Amino acid sequence: MSATANRQAYPHPKVRTDWLDQVREDIIDPDLPIVDPHHHLWHERPSGRYVMEDLLADLASGHNVVATVFIQAGWKHRTEGPEEYRPVGETEVVNAVGVLSATGAYGKPRLCDGIVAYADLRSPQLDGVLDAHVAAGGGRFRGIRHIVAWDDSVIPTITFVPPPGLLNDPAFLRGLRRLGERGFSFDAWLYHTQLKDLLAAARACPGTPIVIDHIGGPIGGGPFRGRRDEVFQAWAADMKALAACRNVHVKLGGLAMPVNGYDYHNDALPPSSARMAADWTPWFATCIELFGAERCMFESNFPVDKAMCSYPVLWNAFKRIAAGASAHEKAALFHGTAMRFYRLLPAH
Repeated sequence: MSATANRQAYPHPKVRTDWLDQVREDIIDPDLPIVDPHHHLWHERPSGRYVMEDLLADLASGHNVVATVFIQAGWKHRTEGPEEYRPVGETEVVNAVGVLSATGAYGKPRLCDGIVAYADLRSPQLDGVLDAHVAAGGGRFRGIRHIVAWDDSVIPTITFVPPPGLLNDPAFLRGLRRLGERGFSFDAWLYHTQLKDLLAAARACPGTPIVIDHIGGPIGGGPFRGRRDEVFQAWAADMKALAACRNVHVKLGGLAMPVNGYDYHNDALPPSSARMAADWTPWFATCIELFGAERCMFESNFPVDKAMCSYPVLWNAFKRIAAGASAHEKAALFHGTAMRFYRLLPAH
């Protein structure tokens, strides 16, 4: 379906708080506990800054967020020492945020209660790097995200540009298998065109817990623009096959990104929660039906998605999507699944 002639870049748009402030909503079900299992931190980037203070401001916007999980962002890598070990610097800095948050001086939410870091799964030094992440993580290190997102229609703009076919690389698969043997998980950030490769990898590494970031990255731009129904059908068939792998979970979120083709950031007003819920319900409902609420978790993907929607409106959209779910299912979708997958302690 892809075509190199139609390659397109999807850089993160700049966050515009004045634009976001144009849409404000009352918080839906404000007491429902939330674990946000997917956010980043970084200093100045073209899209803007997002550090501890910015995260705290979003978490204070009305929803009952009790804990968060940091996902690798290429932030604060070491500048010296062996190349394989330099990403450990990110774990060191993020753990410092977690330590500060755990004092309670910054409010109730436990920031960065889990840390998903980067390591090259192909590296012969993988075990040593994992040991270094454990030592740097202060009990918070949970797993690895080695980005595999690649499609010949997408011009990469992410911090780590993977080679094509990484999920089929025997060295990568050895590393993926090793994560499970060591008791760690894997975050899979990929595009929908790679889901069959992820299926083969999940079957080859049944002992490794895998979570699909951003429901598998359905591409909605470039040669896929105007073909959403076709993409959906192919994506749904692949997700059905993946659901048979009991080690695979799904993060429900990330669909506001430009690569998905909804183009919210180009509109005069940011999207309402009702609009996002209408756009995303077919995707999320399919995931919940296939995997069950016990293997699905809502995610913010902030600050990436903050360029398209505000934190309170985003979680309102998720709550609209889950409105018909049972209390047990809501508990799983909003905090239970994330706590189990990332092995977080219950909120105090």
